[in-house]
Amino acid sequence: MSITFSPEASCFHLQSSDTSYVVRLVKGHYLATAYWGRRLDSWSDPSSPPLVGRAFSPSSEPGDPGFSLDVLPQEFPAFGNGDFRSPAIQVQQEDGSTITDLRYRTHRIVAGKPTLEGLPSVYVEKDAEAQTLEITLVDELIGLEAVLSYVAFSDFDALTRSVRLRNTGSQRLRILRVLSASCDFSGADMEMLHLSGSWGRERHIFRRRLAPGTASVESRRGASSHQHNPFLALVSLGTDEDSGDVWAMNLVYSGNFLAQAEVDQFGSTRMGIGINPFEFAWTLAPGDSFQSPEAVLVHSHAGLGGMSRKFHSLYRSRLCRGSFRDLPRPILLNNWEATYFDFDEKKILSLADGAAALGMELLVLDDGWFGQRDDDGSSLGDWTVNCRKLPGGLEALARSIGKKGLRFGLWFEPEMVSVRSRLYREHPDWCLHVPGRHRSEGRRQLVLDLGRAEVRDYVVNAVSSILRSVPISYVKWDMNRHHTEAGSAALPPERQKETSHRYILGLYDVLERITRSFPHVLFEGCSGGGGRFDPGILAYMPQIWTSDNTDAVARLSIQYGTSLLYPPVTMGAHVSAVPNHQSKRVTPLAFRGEVAMAGNLGYELDPGKLLQEEKAEIARQVCVYKDIRPLVQFGDFYRLQSPFEGDSAAWMFVAPDRSRAWVSFFRIRFEANSSFPLLKLKGLEPGGRYALAETTRDPRSHGASVNPLFSGEELMEAGLRITGIDSDFQSRSWLLTKTAQQPVRALAHS
Repeated sequence: MSITFSPEASCFHLQSSDTSYVVRLVKGHYLATAYWGRRLDSWSDPSSPPLVGRAFSPSSEPGDPGFSLDVLPQEFPAFGNGDFRSPAIQVQQEDGSTITDLRYRTHRIVAGKPTLEGLPSVYVEKDAEAQTLEITLVDELIGLEAVLSYVAFSDFDALTRSVRLRNTGSQRLRILRVLSASCDFSGADMEMLHLSGSWGRERHIFRRRLAPGTASVESRRGASSHQHNPFLALVSLGTDEDSGDVWAMNLVYSGNFLAQAEVDQFGSTRMGIGINPFEFAWTLAPGDSFQSPEAVLVHSHAGLGGMSRKFHSLYRSRLCRGSFRDLPRPILLNNWEATYFDFDEKKILSLADGAAALGMELLVLDDGWFGQRDDDGSSLGDWTVNCRKLPGGLEALARSIGKKGLRFGLWFEPEMVSVRSRLYREHPDWCLHVPGRHRSEGRRQLVLDLGRAEVRDYVVNAVSSILRSVPISYVKWDMNRHHTEAGSAALPPERQKETSHRYILGLYDVLERITRSFPHVLFEGCSGGGGRFDPGILAYMPQIWTSDNTDAVARLSIQYGTSLLYPPVTMGAHVSAVPNHQSKRVTPLAFRGEVAMAGNLGYELDPGKLLQEEKAEIARQVCVYKDIRPLVQFGDFYRLQSPFEGDSAAWMFVAPDRSRAWVSFFRIRFEANSSFPLLKLKGLEPGGRYALAETTRDPRSHGASVNPLFSGEELMEAGLRITGIDSDFQSRSWLLTKTAQQPVRALAHS
């Protein structure tokens, strides 16, 4: 890992473990993208595009008619100086003009990685893990300073970028647009890949060929959203899981974002990501500064799988924080789909008895435990116990559950307020609203204005009071509506467009204070399921409820798509009763369990309503999962077959030392008299000898040295033939254990 500057070539060369990123300094003051790709030992600038005159591309330098910013592959393009493509920055001056002319002034290279003020980011534990390049650009006329931050890691093959703006002049400036990263490519023979969907159908994979014009994904909802994820990748044509080039950007941010790719008239492509400029503005008084969120950049020359494992490695170790980052996540039972709002203390203790008997480790009490909360129409904001349902209070309930050998978890939705609540009656102006306008309700609730210090203090104190008084080891933090009438009573008219970003900064402040005060609590993020599954939330909560849709067939696509960026250890995945509450689909319990075991395993059902054979099956799943949990939560993840491309899906987890692996295959739709699928495995040691034991049916079979034995090379090149599936919604899984024994027979059908 190194960052170097060559005065002779006027180039900055950033190197991570397998990636190079090169920035040229053109004419002494313009920053241009020179290269982003596979790691190079050196750079001599062999591919710089010629700067020749182009029709309708005005000259940007006096005396040089051939030089135009309209054709320069810029690193941080500004608006108004001849570049007609989408800018990374646009700033309005007091005279109303919006031209910005940022030019290089200086740079510095430092060890380590500075934190970002008020924002989550990837971090280092030692300065030797990374180097940071800070390039300072200045617009002398208006006194605007932009510090571009680039970080290269030594042990993780990733880069990060962010921008800090500072007003060093005498007039007030108004930021209209500031992206965290922008990069220009010399060609357009690529596809754009993104994750999109809706509630209950989050993070499906979409690809489309680039064409002239702009293609984008964005959120204007106040949250990163179910609809689009703050992620964009450009991939070379033909890229698949194992081959092809991928250039990816992921924004460490939980609010409104924009990610886009623009193909210009010359066949060049501009890729950028950052805060959505729609309905955004930020006033910089003299001396003020503004920090953009961080963008994580990953290049892979080993396809989408290579990209995913780079994101996974970085996020598991240097985005997620706290003691639970490296600890096994508990198997839980959540009462939500078992009872909804209809429960009392006796019912919850009955669920705890059932969970303990099946080997689970945590009982989570979901919505309905506070205020007068018998439905979703009241009491949000009133975080006091409903003593009618829980006459002994939360502390007595938690201690009773603890005596059964289970830990206790609790649901909160602290960012919201019900109109029918004491909090709203006392502070009706604490929600996001615009005076005189109707206050739109979603799920019969409004959004608290976390941009206000007094609101943040109330939330922190209310949640902390419960966490201090009750033995709670897990919190599910929910957020069940997006922003409307996004105005703040605490801001003057000229700052109203700061509301959405101030909300996110306030949210991060609340999460920082609470999670640091209660390091023994495992926090799980949630927003109607996966409506805020982003790196910003993962910086405070090391796992997120992946989707409210617990249907196993739907979850195959949701979890598969989510894994493109986010490691399985960050995904909450539960088994629920059938017919499924969202899809009404009926699937076998074994199939549901195999899908959920590919994340943090949990259950949403009433054990007391199960048949004996169903209890035995869940006990088997719990037994198997406890054994494979280190693989699933901390191993390397490989996608084998995509549910988006056929009637089956498959994936596998491999230990970092390749000593063990767990493989799962899912048949979604079965056709009579069809062929037997062939599954080629990945990530094994080619010369290693692996004992193959099926875990689908017999919990006692795995972990022992059993035949058959196969070489890793055989399993990866020849593949594993799948038999024994003769209907829809069937699954099979195997544990592979490396052994010193030699194979006793050739590769055969499983």
